[in-house]
Amino acid sequence: MPDDITSLSFEAALSELEKIVSSLENGQMKLEEAITSYERGAALRQHCEKKLHEAETRVQAITQKADGSLDMKPVN
Repeated sequence: MPDDITSLSFEAALSELEKIVSSLENGQMKLEEAITSYERGAALRQHCEKKLHEAETRVQAITQKADGSLDMKPVN
């Protein structure tokens, strides 16, 4: 995955991915440009999935008690 993608926040990567999808749906790109955009979009999607997984893991670690059960207290 390109370094410029790995340095993006989840929000920035998602925003760029949304722009790429919109451009591809528009259908006004030349074939080579569409392929390049699709490849970047796939890398951005993968990056977003990785960031979401990392966030889920962190939240799970925060809510998990020492005995392994989940702490289901509401967060205020």
